[in-house]
Amino acid sequence: MNDKKRLKVAVIGASGYVGVELVRLLLGHPNVQIKYLTGDSTAGQPVEKVFPHFNGCGLPPLSYLQEVDWEELDVAFFCLPHGAGQEIIASVPRTLRVIDLSADFRLFNVDRYKEWYGKPHAAPDVQKEAVYGLSEIFREPIKNARLVACPGCYPTSALLPLVPLLSSGKISTDGIIIDSKSGISGAGRSGKVANLFAEVDGGFRAYSIANHRHISEIEQTLQAASGMANMQVTFTPQVVPMTRGILSTIYVKLSPEVEFEELREVLEQRYANESFVKLMDGDHAPSTKEVVGTNRCFINIFKNRIRHRAIIVSVIDNLIKGASGQAIQNFNLMFGFREDTGLRQIPVYP
Repeated sequence: MNDKKRLKVAVIGASGYVGVELVRLLLGHPNVQIKYLTGDSTAGQPVEKVFPHFNGCGLPPLSYLQEVDWEELDVAFFCLPHGAGQEIIASVPRTLRVIDLSADFRLFNVDRYKEWYGKPHAAPDVQKEAVYGLSEIFREPIKNARLVACPGCYPTSALLPLVPLLSSGKISTDGIIIDSKSGISGAGRSGKVANLFAEVDGGFRAYSIANHRHISEIEQTLQAASGMANMQVTFTPQVVPMTRGILSTIYVKLSPEVEFEELREVLEQRYANESFVKLMDGDHAPSTKEVVGTNRCFINIFKNRIRHRAIIVSVIDNLIKGASGQAIQNFNLMFGFREDTGLRQIPVYP
């Protein structure tokens, strides 16, 4: 792809946190021309009236979905709630490439989708061509995909360390525990009582215990990595009183005859040349402050005092590496740009 070429882009659902963050990042991408921003509840208004931080950015006004000319576009990013985009994506021209940030096309088995999301999949034929967009793991199929289903934020933080360890056979498929803590922006921009400042500030709560929908895509990916079709994990998400960031603490058992140092070697070799995934040195425990505002994932692995056990810590920004940044990373792969184009931010500190 010509590095000077600007592709015509639409963001469908540009009024939620993920959509807004995607717009911010796309503004810094040299190969993007933003043609449409849709948000039915805000349609007809200038973007800067709804989101003053976009003042002076020259963005098109928010529009209704019906106003989008699909034939004019090279790619559409869908940032809609799950279930809202399936029929739309099924109806767009076949020449249009789609990057979906919802859960609509993440699960390859439509029966599994019905089990976890409570209703039949509305576009099962389209589901067959979707590629799971965990960029570092599925880089090659993403390059040629027409439809990429971006992973959820929790799965991204857990799968990046776990997939190499499982596919190498260094850890057991049994007894994996994933304990993830997220900032409140992960709950979206809707005005639910549980998300109010007075409800969140000074508190710390678990939710969707034993049945969070992200379990389904975590298990789907780990089953493929391990070759164990019935593999299961324990996953518990929690909300902490901060805006952004996910910290996942993951507990694993080593496979027989495997030494702890071999786990570190696997991760070092797998991510040595990656732009965004970094294995930290020594006993440094990654912090969300080190990745917020970036497309980075910082990982470290620690030897447990219990023999043949290890503890992994993984941190990401839930809105960037866990959503909009990974979507742009996939966009870069799909169109042949440098993978870090538009994604070279470093964190704001402190």
